[in-house]
Amino acid sequence: MYILHVAEKPALAKSIAQILSRGDMRVQSCAKYNKNFCFQYRIGTQLCDMVMTSVLGHLTEDDFPAEYQRWSDWPPALLFEAPIRRTVSKTMKDVHKNLVNKAQRAQQLFLWTDCDREGENIAHEIAQACRQANPRIVLRRPRFSVVNARDINRACQSPHDIDMRLVYAVDTRRELDLRIGAIFTRFQTMRFQRRFPLLGKRLISYGGCQFPTLGFVVDRFLKVENFVPQSFWKIEVRVARDDVQVSFLWRRVHLFDRICCLALYEECIERPTATVVSVRSRTTSKRKPLPLTTVELQKSATRFLNMSSDQAMAAAESLYTRGLISYPRTETNRFDASFPFTMMIERQVNDAAWGTFAQRQVAWPFLLDGGFHAPRSGKDDDRAHPPIHPTGHATDMNAHERSVFEFVTRRFLACCADDARGRETRVEIDISGELFWTKGLIVDARNYLDV
Repeated sequence: MYILHVAEKPALAKSIAQILSRGDMRVQSCAKYNKNFCFQYRIGTQLCDMVMTSVLGHLTEDDFPAEYQRWSDWPPALLFEAPIRRTVSKTMKDVHKNLVNKAQRAQQLFLWTDCDREGENIAHEIAQACRQANPRIVLRRPRFSVVNARDINRACQSPHDIDMRLVYAVDTRRELDLRIGAIFTRFQTMRFQRRFPLLGKRLISYGGCQFPTLGFVVDRFLKVENFVPQSFWKIEVRVARDDVQVSFLWRRVHLFDRICCLALYEECIERPTATVVSVRSRTTSKRKPLPLTTVELQKSATRFLNMSSDQAMAAAESLYTRGLISYPRTETNRFDASFPFTMMIERQVNDAAWGTFAQRQVAWPFLLDGGFHAPRSGKDDDRAHPPIHPTGHATDMNAHERSVFEFVTRRFLACCADDARGRETRVEIDISGELFWTKGLIVDARNYLDV
């Protein structure tokens, strides 16, 4: 049997081919960036001839017919009902040609695109292109979240069908993006050009994402511009003893009346003796983080790693393709009950930075102080991919990849540890009828904070 495999990206095609072929494969050049990897692989009891190739994202693009391209001939509102044509992108002609050539003699087509809505739509585009050359080709849809031997072989041995609901969802989104973007771009461009001649022929584009983003920026700008500062006054008590200084905060917090604040301050100065009125202690904890999602990764990369969200996702995609982390585009913040925690933690025990912490979790899983504790379960589950977590270990990474991998790994190990625990003491004092307070914390067990 001859089977054609198609991945969404060239690097992913190479990684999957290396796993399935165990490194024994021939490489053929086709399109500029897309190679064909030929090898043999056994599905069930049958030894099959395989060829693995790839695309570069979407094969097609949507647009209006040529007669609708002349803005002056059509009122923008008519584009709500104008026909839309879908054609192969000019940059994808060679990729499309390679798919057609390889599909002609294939009995089955395995679609190794990302397991999300966009990936499902790309898989459908690939299937349509291949069925133009071979209508009898049988479609197979492997589903995977990690690029390692275990998950890839399992996905290849038990493929699924394309989920047409996800395909139609992306088709709808693409149509809405085209229609709304074209209509409002034409409308506001022509309107502004008439009202502001200095714009000349400048295009004023509209996008479903950029317009709300502009709204956030404008809203923040107006809040800053319209903010009216107001002075306030407060009393702070500082107690120094044995070279240790402690600040007590005012129960009233602050006052906007300076004269009133000065009167209370003078009362405290005249009778400065402080009386302790209460001392309250309680156990407290700092909860460990939730499992990692895409949005949280992007926010944390910007805040802690000095990276843009685009740089973080590019590094994450590279790590995923190399089998070092799971699929980095997920909304899920809860692990399934069958998740192999021990196996994933064991892969980190040899790291110089966090290996000791990982070893502690593996070696003593039932200790109350340290050891493994099941991660928290968030409320979100896209039912496509688990939270982002490390799936391997390597040292040959660039700076961005290393930063992202370290963050993902430390976050995962922290999720598998216990909450940090301590004791908080709150002290309240009275000075001339005014109450002030302070609090201190003693950490009894750092737990997840150690990583």
